[in-house]
Amino acid sequence: MSDVIDDTPADRPKSAPADRETEGPFDEAEVGGVRPYVDLGGVKIVPRPDLGLRLEVEEESQRVVAVALDYAGSTLQVQPFAAPRSSGLWHEIREQIMEQIQRQGGQAESVEGPLGPEVRAEIPSPEGSRLARFVGVDGPRWFLRGVVSGDAAVDAEAAAQIEELFRSIVVVRGSTPMPPRDLIPLHVPANAGTV
Repeated sequence: MSDVIDDTPADRPKSAPADRETEGPFDEAEVGGVRPYVDLGGVKIVPRPDLGLRLEVEEESQRVVAVALDYAGSTLQVQPFAAPRSSGLWHEIREQIMEQIQRQGGQAESVEGPLGPEVRAEIPSPEGSRLARFVGVDGPRWFLRGVVSGDAAVDAEAAAQIEELFRSIVVVRGSTPMPPRDLIPLHVPANAGTV
Protein backbone atom coordinates (compact mmCIF):
# COMPACT_ATOMS: atom_id res chain seq x y z
CA MET A 1 0.00 0.00 0.00
CA SER A 2 1.39 3.41 -0.91
CA ASP A 3 1.76 6.40 1.39
CA VAL A 4 0.21 8.76 -1.15
CA ILE A 5 -1.86 11.41 0.56
CA ASP A 6 -5.27 11.99 -0.98
CA ASP A 7 -5.18 15.69 -1.80
CA THR A 8 -8.91 16.16 -2.20
CA PRO A 9 -10.27 19.43 -0.80
CA ALA A 10 -11.77 17.68 2.23
CA ASP A 11 -8.22 16.87 3.40
CA ARG A 12 -7.22 20.54 3.66
CA PRO A 13 -8.43 22.03 6.94
CA LYS A 14 -9.37 25.68 7.24
CA SER A 15 -6.80 28.01 8.79
CA ALA A 16 -8.21 30.89 10.84
CA PRO A 17 -7.89 32.39 14.31
CA ALA A 18 -10.22 30.63 16.79
CA ASP A 19 -12.05 33.94 17.37
CA ARG A 20 -12.42 34.85 13.67
CA GLU A 21 -16.23 35.02 13.80
CA THR A 22 -16.16 37.67 16.57
CA GLU A 23 -12.83 39.43 15.90
CA GLY A 24 -12.50 39.12 12.10
CA PRO A 25 -11.78 39.12 9.32
CA PHE A 26 -15.53 38.91 8.98
CA ASP A 27 -17.99 37.40 6.59
CA GLU A 28 -20.66 39.84 5.42
CA ALA A 29 -23.28 37.77 7.27
CA GLU A 30 -21.42 38.29 10.58
CA VAL A 31 -21.61 42.09 10.72
CA GLY A 32 -24.54 44.44 11.09
CA GLY A 33 -25.09 47.35 8.75
CA VAL A 34 -24.36 49.94 11.46
CA ARG A 35 -20.68 50.68 10.83
CA PRO A 36 -19.66 52.84 7.88
CA TYR A 37 -17.66 50.92 5.29
CA VAL A 38 -15.87 51.70 2.06
CA ASP A 39 -17.50 49.18 -0.30
CA LEU A 40 -14.96 47.72 -2.74
CA GLY A 41 -17.09 44.80 -3.90
CA GLY A 42 -15.38 41.68 -2.54
CA VAL A 43 -14.21 43.50 0.59
CA LYS A 44 -15.47 46.31 2.77
CA ILE A 45 -12.99 48.45 4.68
CA VAL A 46 -13.73 50.45 7.84
CA PRO A 47 -12.52 54.02 7.20
CA ARG A 48 -10.10 55.40 9.77
CA PRO A 49 -7.84 58.45 10.10
CA ASP A 50 -4.46 58.16 8.37
CA LEU A 51 -5.57 55.19 6.23
CA GLY A 52 -4.54 55.41 2.59
CA LEU A 53 -6.38 53.20 0.13
CA ARG A 54 -5.15 52.29 -3.36
CA LEU A 55 -6.65 49.91 -5.86
CA GLU A 56 -4.25 47.80 -7.90
CA VAL A 57 -5.51 47.41 -11.46
CA GLU A 58 -4.40 44.79 -13.99
CA GLU A 59 -3.21 46.77 -17.00
CA GLU A 60 -4.48 44.44 -19.70
CA SER A 61 -8.00 43.78 -18.40
CA GLN A 62 -8.41 46.99 -16.35
CA ARG A 63 -9.92 44.94 -13.54
CA VAL A 64 -9.12 45.65 -9.89
CA VAL A 65 -6.98 42.76 -8.62
CA ALA A 66 -5.99 43.92 -5.11
CA VAL A 67 -6.56 46.57 -2.47
CA ALA A 68 -3.51 48.22 -0.90
CA LEU A 69 -3.99 49.85 2.50
CA ASP A 70 -1.27 52.22 3.71
CA TYR A 71 -1.35 52.51 7.50
CA ALA A 72 1.06 52.78 10.46
CA GLY A 73 4.14 53.09 8.22
CA SER A 74 3.19 49.86 6.49
CA THR A 75 1.29 48.55 3.50
CA LEU A 76 -1.27 45.77 3.67
CA GLN A 77 -2.27 44.38 0.28
CA VAL A 78 -5.42 42.24 0.42
CA GLN A 79 -7.14 39.91 -2.03
CA PRO A 80 -10.33 37.89 -1.40
CA PHE A 81 -10.71 34.54 -3.15
CA ALA A 82 -13.57 32.07 -3.51
CA ALA A 83 -13.03 28.89 -1.50
CA PRO A 84 -14.77 25.59 -0.84
CA ARG A 85 -17.39 25.57 1.91
CA SER A 86 -15.81 22.80 4.00
CA SER A 87 -12.07 23.02 3.35
CA GLY A 88 -9.37 25.68 3.34
CA LEU A 89 -6.86 27.06 0.84
CA TRP A 90 -4.23 28.70 3.06
CA HIS A 91 -2.13 25.60 3.84
CA GLU A 92 -1.60 24.85 0.14
CA ILE A 93 -1.20 28.49 -0.94
CA ARG A 94 1.40 29.07 1.80
CA GLU A 95 3.56 26.27 0.37
CA GLN A 96 3.24 27.73 -3.14
CA ILE A 97 4.24 31.22 -1.95
CA MET A 98 7.34 29.82 -0.23
CA GLU A 99 8.35 27.84 -3.33
CA GLN A 100 7.89 30.88 -5.58
CA ILE A 101 9.99 33.15 -3.34
CA GLN A 102 12.75 30.55 -3.12
CA ARG A 103 12.75 30.16 -6.93
CA GLN A 104 13.28 33.95 -7.17
CA GLY A 105 16.35 33.61 -4.93
CA GLY A 106 14.64 34.81 -1.76
CA GLN A 107 14.19 33.19 1.62
CA ALA A 108 10.88 32.18 3.17
CA GLU A 109 9.76 30.29 6.24
CA SER A 110 6.41 29.33 7.67
CA VAL A 111 5.92 30.51 11.27
CA GLU A 112 3.02 30.68 13.69
CA GLY A 113 1.82 34.29 13.87
CA PRO A 114 -1.01 36.13 15.63
CA LEU A 115 -3.45 35.18 12.81
CA GLY A 116 -2.23 31.57 12.54
CA PRO A 117 0.41 30.19 10.17
CA GLU A 118 2.10 32.85 8.04
CA VAL A 119 5.06 33.18 5.69
CA ARG A 120 7.90 35.51 6.63
CA ALA A 121 10.02 36.28 3.62
CA GLU A 122 13.01 38.18 2.34
CA ILE A 123 12.27 38.94 -1.29
CA PRO A 124 14.89 40.05 -3.83
CA SER A 125 14.27 43.50 -5.28
CA PRO A 126 16.25 45.97 -7.44
CA GLU A 127 17.22 47.83 -4.24
CA GLY A 128 18.56 44.66 -2.59
CA SER A 129 15.82 42.84 -0.74
CA ARG A 130 12.65 43.60 1.17
CA LEU A 131 10.95 41.89 4.07
CA ALA A 132 7.33 40.81 3.84
CA ARG A 133 4.78 38.78 5.75
CA PHE A 134 2.10 36.76 3.97
CA VAL A 135 -0.99 36.15 6.11
CA GLY A 136 -4.14 34.25 5.24
CA VAL A 137 -7.48 33.36 6.76
CA ASP A 138 -9.99 30.81 5.52
CA GLY A 139 -13.57 31.95 6.06
CA PRO A 140 -16.95 30.52 5.01
CA ARG A 141 -16.62 30.00 1.22
CA TRP A 142 -13.80 32.56 0.98
CA PHE A 143 -10.09 32.98 1.65
CA LEU A 144 -8.53 36.37 2.45
CA ARG A 145 -4.83 36.83 1.73
CA GLY A 146 -2.76 39.73 3.01
CA VAL A 147 0.79 40.79 2.18
CA VAL A 148 2.38 43.01 4.81
CA SER A 149 5.39 45.21 4.06
CA GLY A 150 7.01 48.22 5.68
CA ASP A 151 7.28 48.71 9.45
CA ALA A 152 4.77 45.92 10.24
CA ALA A 153 7.11 43.33 8.69
CA VAL A 154 9.70 44.00 11.40
CA ASP A 155 8.17 46.08 14.24
CA ALA A 156 5.77 44.50 16.76
CA GLU A 157 3.78 47.68 17.46
CA ALA A 158 3.20 48.44 13.76
CA ALA A 159 2.43 44.74 13.18
CA ALA A 160 -0.30 44.82 15.85
CA GLN A 161 -1.93 47.82 14.12
CA ILE A 162 -1.84 46.12 10.70
CA GLU A 163 -3.17 42.85 12.15
CA GLU A 164 -6.08 44.78 13.69
CA LEU A 165 -6.71 46.45 10.31
CA PHE A 166 -6.67 43.04 8.57
CA ARG A 167 -9.13 41.65 11.12
CA SER A 168 -11.53 44.58 10.59
CA ILE A 169 -12.02 43.68 6.90
CA VAL A 170 -15.40 42.31 5.82
CA VAL A 171 -15.39 39.81 2.94
CA VAL A 172 -18.41 39.88 0.63
CA ARG A 173 -18.46 36.49 -1.07
CA GLY A 174 -21.84 36.88 -2.74
CA SER A 175 -23.99 33.97 -3.92
CA THR A 176 -22.61 33.61 -7.46
CA PRO A 177 -20.99 30.18 -7.97
CA MET A 178 -17.23 30.56 -8.40
CA PRO A 179 -14.41 28.03 -8.68
CA PRO A 180 -12.09 27.93 -5.65
CA ARG A 181 -9.12 30.33 -5.97
CA ASP A 182 -10.99 32.72 -8.29
CA LEU A 183 -10.58 36.33 -7.19
CA ILE A 184 -13.83 37.66 -5.75
CA PRO A 185 -14.55 40.74 -7.91
CA LEU A 186 -13.35 44.07 -6.55
CA HIS A 187 -14.40 47.51 -7.79
CA VAL A 188 -13.88 51.21 -7.26
CA PRO A 189 -16.10 52.46 -4.43
CA ALA A 190 -19.15 54.49 -5.37
CA ASN A 191 -17.98 57.22 -2.98
CA ALA A 192 -14.41 57.23 -4.33
CA GLY A 193 -14.04 60.98 -3.80
CA THR A 194 -14.56 60.64 -0.04
CA VAL A 195 -11.93 57.98 0.74
